[in-house]
Amino acid sequence: MSLRIHFRPEARAELVEAWAWYEEQRPGLGDDLVACVEAAISKAARQPEAYAHVYEGVRRVLVRRFPYGVFYVVEDGELLVLAVAHARRRPNFWRDRAPSRSQ
Repeated sequence: MSLRIHFRPEARAELVEAWAWYEEQRPGLGDDLVACVEAAISKAARQPEAYAHVYEGVRRVLVRRFPYGVFYVVEDGELLVLAVAHARRRPNFWRDRAPSRSQ
């Protein structure tokens, strides 16, 4: 059984931006990126505890073929995508999106 998946608006915008960049490089490549990101998120939704814990309850699943990671948390039985981040740019920019664990 898979968890329901929700995107933070910023994460969805990051994916759209990455799609546009790859489409500019070669038509269809952006669609390949989206398919790989969706596959990574689906794997995480099926086995959320299987991926690397990177920060205060946040986990990361790597995207096949592309230098991206998807950062997520599991809350209330749902997988919340915090960021779709390029592996070599702005490390940890997404940390302020992580839910506070002190609540």
